[in-house]
Amino acid sequence: MMRRLATLAAAALTALALAPAAATAAAPQALPKHQLTGYWQNFVNAAKPLKVSDISPNYDLIALAFANADPARPGAVTFNVDPKLSDALGGYTDDQLKADIAAKKAEGKSFVLSIGGELGNVDLSSPANVTNFVDSVGKILTDYGIDGLDIDLEHGLNVPNTTSAVQQLHAKVGDGFLLTMAPQTLDVQPGGSYMQLINNLKDVITVVHTQYYNSGSMNGCDGGVYSQGSVDFITAQACYLLEVLRPDQVSLGLPAAPSAAGSGYVDPSVIGNALTCLTAAKGCGQYTPAQPSPELSGVMTWSINWDASSGNGFSNPVRAHLDALP
Repeated sequence: MMRRLATLAAAALTALALAPAAATAAAPQALPKHQLTGYWQNFVNAAKPLKVSDISPNYDLIALAFANADPARPGAVTFNVDPKLSDALGGYTDDQLKADIAAKKAEGKSFVLSIGGELGNVDLSSPANVTNFVDSVGKILTDYGIDGLDIDLEHGLNVPNTTSAVQQLHAKVGDGFLLTMAPQTLDVQPGGSYMQLINNLKDVITVVHTQYYNSGSMNGCDGGVYSQGSVDFITAQACYLLEVLRPDQVSLGLPAAPSAAGSGYVDPSVIGNALTCLTAAKGCGQYTPAQPSPELSGVMTWSINWDASSGNGFSNPVRAHLDALP
């Protein structure tokens, strides 16, 4: 009897080893079904300075803001703890940051390295610059245990070369590579530069979180013109992305506090209404989507530091609403 059981067990193991990949357990998702992204400020301003270890557990995806252009190598970037931030935190070192990232990842959090921002830029105007960029970013991702890249270029976008840079990075890192983007509203209107980039890279994009702030009035995909600060401003523009990306690749970007942006702050209840409108086609304003998108990715905020300054007054209610989505 024991010999027969051993024979059956061996046969079962052989069959399992020869089974097609589709029969095995699926790889875990890189992000939760409805995730909250926040930018961690690697610089000092009026927001609360934070170690990565002190980031609220409300956040699933953390964008490290920002990598800096390397003056010695066009296209390349550098990244380490900002000296002024280190001083503000009593001496925060690169090794401590690396350890904090590893600890957060052990808790299931993910990280991307953000390039650009309001003041930053990266010169990807030539193939040589692209090579420098890919080499430098690849090394930073490895050194710090970062999962991927966030593109927040706001001062000109070379679409072909940025496409090439991302494709090369994806090949270097592999299938676990995360790619996020934070375009301004104008850049994802029809014909906008980010819409071209998104179309080029939609097969490898993790999530796009448009900045629905610091913007004038914008056209909605229903032909209406909407002012920022309303549910319609968010939902009627989100549909542009939902026409070219899967819902799980689309997130809504909002400021964490009035001081976090020049304009466009909305109460978290407005964000909740926008999420309900897009995921269930309920609670909408003038614009109602033709069909609900229950798989919508989630919400992004600028920034984790501004949220911490208000005692998580943004992330607590938004996290609760995300957790209540289907």
